Amino acid sequence: MIEIDFSEKSITPKYPVMVQAKTWILTKHFDGFPKDSNFESRWRSFPKVLLEAVFLSVDPYMRPFSRVRMKEGEVMIGSQVAKVIQSNNPAFPVGSHVVGRCGWRTHTISDGTDLIPIMPDWPQDISLSLALGTIGMPGLTALYGIEEVLGLKKGETLLVNAAAGAVGSVVGQIAKIKGCKVVGSAGSDAKVAFLKELGFDEAFNYKTISSLEEALKKASPEGYDCFFENVGGPFSTVALQQMKNFGRIAVCGSISVYNDTTPQTGPYPHLTMIFKQLKMEGFMQSRWEHKHPESLRRLMGWLKEGKLHCREHITKGFENMPAAFMGMLQGDNIGKAIIAV
Repeated sequence: MIEIDFSEKSITPKYPVMVQAKTWILTKHFDGFPKDSNFESRWRSFPKVLLEAVFLSVDPYMRPFSRVRMKEGEVMIGSQVAKVIQSNNPAFPVGSHVVGRCGWRTHTISDGTDLIPIMPDWPQDISLSLALGTIGMPGLTALYGIEEVLGLKKGETLLVNAAAGAVGSVVGQIAKIKGCKVVGSAGSDAKVAFLKELGFDEAFNYKTISSLEEALKKASPEGYDCFFENVGGPFSTVALQQMKNFGRIAVCGSISVYNDTTPQTGPYPHLTMIFKQLKMEGFMQSRWEHKHPESLRRLMGWLKEGKLHCREHITKGFENMPAAFMGMLQGDNIGKAIIAV
């Protein structure tokens, strides 16, 4: 075994140890739906290694964020659960696991900034991959959308679309924990069956119904107090018409428009919002970062109590990340889409 000196006097390894890390590069910004040609796999050499990827995440936000947060030629953005391989930082001992925004890469050098240690009492019988799902960013998004944005109250009726996804499935379950009626929309009969397993009061396949308006009215004739919005586009237009007066809408995503090459236009919701006196707010979970430790413990508590249930769509092999990303955008997954290295 070759030793690497990480003492304060040494900023480079004693020996010319080189580790090959494989990465996926965004070669060209997306034009419409992503294609294989948007990605290129490259090897990078590092003189020392701190983190080694174990699980990686693909999420809808990567599609719009890549346009505004990335330049062509950079490593694709994203989070991962990684194992600490070498370290001179006592907060991250060798062998421990962290969640980091390391992007699509197998190995990462880090100074510890923005790394989040896996909670020390993480149960051994629960996969660490859930730190990218229910006990991670998607779970936090669901929790904050319900509590901080919607202020959901016992006895209210909640509508959530993309309900079988990583965020939507947790949204519905937390709403049930809080004593609410939950209606979910999803894109296949298998997903609808999954929502029923989770305890959703009503669920429908938006691809097979003849009228979205009628499906929403049938599921909740009295209307909806709250709407957790993940889809946008025409669904949103119809859903707003079914809101109760003084209804609240949490805008988490708009996946229906992410791959558009020409922006969608109208109809516009302003009159509906005025007449019904609706409140609509966009949000990202990072706004409440100061609450993350407590919130993650709450989510883990519900999971251990059997009040939260998780399903993952796991793709094996780092080389399959582009395919997993495109499949997720097409709705191939039920629950959280994960890549196992």
